[in-house]
Amino acid sequence: MKIKMKQAITGLRDGAPWPAAGGEIVVPDAEGASLCSQGIAEPVAEAPKPEKREAAPVKKSAAKRA
Repeated sequence: MKIKMKQAITGLRDGAPWPAAGGEIVVPDAEGASLCSQGIAEPVAEAPKPEKREAAPVKKSAAKRA
């Protein structure tokens, strides 16, 4: 879950400092929900990822037309 910090948190998370107020971070869903319910953060809407599709094989005509 991607969240935007509304307040600063002191200390480290996974060995790195928390982002400042207004900064964004990706955290597990449960952790993000907890921070949002406490008013420390708010969820960030993530853009949907484009769907990957394989290209259809190109059909070659058996006979050339004149």
